[in-house]
Amino acid sequence: MEKINERLINWASILESKTREQAERTSTLPFIFPHLALMPDAHLGKGATVGSVIPTLGAIIPAAVGVDIGCGMAAVKTQFHRSSLVGKLSVLREAIERAIPLSAGGVNKTLTATAAARVAHLTEMSDKAGFNPADFAARWELQLGSLGSGNHFIECSTDENGMVWLFLHSGSRGVGNRIAGHHIQVARDLMKRYWIDLPDLDMAYLVEGTAEFDAYIAALNWAQEYALLNREEMMDRVVACFAEWQGEAVIESERVSCHHNYTTRETHFGREVWLSRKGAINAARGVPGLIPGSMGDASYVVVGKGNPVALNSAPHGAGRNYSRSAARRTFTRDQLRAAMKGIEYRDTDAFIDEIPAAYKPIDQVMTDAADLVEIRHTLRQFINVKGD
Repeated sequence: MEKINERLINWASILESKTREQAERTSTLPFIFPHLALMPDAHLGKGATVGSVIPTLGAIIPAAVGVDIGCGMAAVKTQFHRSSLVGKLSVLREAIERAIPLSAGGVNKTLTATAAARVAHLTEMSDKAGFNPADFAARWELQLGSLGSGNHFIECSTDENGMVWLFLHSGSRGVGNRIAGHHIQVARDLMKRYWIDLPDLDMAYLVEGTAEFDAYIAALNWAQEYALLNREEMMDRVVACFAEWQGEAVIESERVSCHHNYTTRETHFGREVWLSRKGAINAARGVPGLIPGSMGDASYVVVGKGNPVALNSAPHGAGRNYSRSAARRTFTRDQLRAAMKGIEYRDTDAFIDEIPAAYKPIDQVMTDAADLVEIRHTLRQFINVKGD
């Protein structure tokens, strides 16, 4: 832990100068209380640093929540041991790829019964909140149960005891992205209207008690629920694919789910704040969580230690060392193949920017997080599914 100043405390041993500068700028906003906490996986983001925990009084920065509202993880522990698995891994990977739409624009052709029930719940929720999700994305219902692209993934992994886990990472898809983009622009317009000068316009904020703030909170809560249900729908399909491939029903001994791009109300240092975790998980004492590595590295099932200075938070993953464009210029498909040796995945140039070397070493991130979480399980993937 490094105290950069009175309003910024850092857990990252690997921290670029531009990332540090961005976090310092955010920490100067007058409504930050008591301080901004920078997680071990911190890297440059839009408006606010990815891997930061931002407590605010009476205001929220929409860009500090991020454009994939509610993005997070889900994991299921099965009763299977790696030694008991039968069948070709490629058959299971391809079955998952058929069951779940991949890539940025992927949608379902029809709603499954479980997706329809989840859509009904979300429709009721948006009706009560007084907004129409279709104003942001016309096909939001058909995207429920879809993965997306970038660093989103589905994996089959084994823990340190050889037990099989199903593991995935995704968020609120197109509708969450457009909700975020809309309210980021609303905040930017308000700053211009009221002549509020900021060092970065993406630090634009909404003030509690205003109509704009209330509209954002209603849409934010809905998108966070959408992201959670999107992961649940996908996990149900992965479980079904695995059961069919194995020829035996999956018995879930544990299911863990957590957001890592979201805002919630919490009490810290005696004050109730709006706490925005942009690339960070809730690590309150005893709370289970998930910290993924890159597509070829270990991931972790953890439990929070409740570190008050870290605002009960922990990192959300490895954190990028190279931008996507820089990774494509630096690494090759052969290097990706070498990094993915022993893992069943779709061999394509599209994933070069996701090569493990483009990310911070996850082991270093976990070392930096030693006073934030306790590691319960270390997962190693044997199947990886991603969208282009």
